[in-house]
Amino acid sequence: MRIAFVSTYPPTHCGVAEYTRMLISALKSVLSHIDIYVLCDVDGNEERFDGEAKAYVYPVFMRGSSKYGKILDVLSSIGGVDIIHVEHEYGIFGDTSAILDICVRAREEGLVKKVVFTMHTIHHPLSGRVGALDFQRKLDLADAVIVHSYLQEFEIQHQGVDPLKIYRIPHGTYMNPYLGIPRFRLMEELNLGKYSVKGIIAVVPGFLRMDKGLDILIEAIRLLNRGSDVTVIAAGEVRDKGVIDIIESARSRFNLVFIERYLSNEEMLKLIALADVVALPYRDKRGLYSVSGILHLSMGSFKPIIGTRAPRLIELYQFAPRLTVPPRNPSELAKKMNWLIENYDYAVAYMAYMYGYAVRTQWIRMARRHLSLYLNILKQQIKQQNKYFQ
Repeated sequence: MRIAFVSTYPPTHCGVAEYTRMLISALKSVLSHIDIYVLCDVDGNEERFDGEAKAYVYPVFMRGSSKYGKILDVLSSIGGVDIIHVEHEYGIFGDTSAILDICVRAREEGLVKKVVFTMHTIHHPLSGRVGALDFQRKLDLADAVIVHSYLQEFEIQHQGVDPLKIYRIPHGTYMNPYLGIPRFRLMEELNLGKYSVKGIIAVVPGFLRMDKGLDILIEAIRLLNRGSDVTVIAAGEVRDKGVIDIIESARSRFNLVFIERYLSNEEMLKLIALADVVALPYRDKRGLYSVSGILHLSMGSFKPIIGTRAPRLIELYQFAPRLTVPPRNPSELAKKMNWLIENYDYAVAYMAYMYGYAVRTQWIRMARRHLSLYLNILKQQIKQQNKYFQ
């Protein structure tokens, strides 16, 4: 089997890029003889063989552009593929249907047999994004559409996509290999030795944007009034400059450590292994349905997670509802954090259902589900061809 992924790809700093690489690595672990090609963004990428993921990488498009003609050129040069799989995010491909159109054209020209889209974000009509909604209605042109949550699945059904083409495959989960490492070693490896880290460690990992709710967490810590009992570590690349002002104003009031840079997956896993609790006080933008990749990194670390009842944390609400609070509510978040600190062992035990879900959604298992989908739609084509020639 030959598969071409269209996606951002490391070293690009992007959650979808990391997702694609982890999926490819898992696919190769399950079925080593498949050939995988990555048709990726040109930002910092070069044509190469990724020895870690065992995939051929071809930079072919610019983020936000609607020009994807080079995809056809590369597909032609490598002799075509069985599956072209687009890891779609609106921040990468924009609101237009240009990427879908080029994939359909590749199928018509015999360069690919089947077209698969993973929709990392689904827009509800309340989002007001007319272009995105028009694009979603055209997804029936693909042979399969993968989503990560029930909310996404039902929303895209309501928008007219054939239910037989929709496949819900959860986001993969990486089991944290650093959980047995002593705290002082983790702090050394993360260059945190110069900071005073004490008490309960609450980690806010990932890209730092206003929708991550760091201001809500800081207000909750103030209301908690536990002083040095809590250390907050905010770590990630800043995407909203307003976050820096929030952090600087909070540093004088309590113990807050700020790591202002992009963290690799390895560093992120070490940081979460260091944590006592992962805080995800998200507030989603109106009309957007997605799933948090940081949630899945945290799940695989078997640590208590406190989060909001936001659509992208639907799995936390599903499997550990008592550790969720309404969005934009620092007082409820403070109460929940206080309960967790006072009942930490019980909170760890309560998360058992979530930990079970983490095991069930390991990357290796999600890779098998992807392979099953690929084989299923390819078999449908063979049946149609046999019927045609009878």
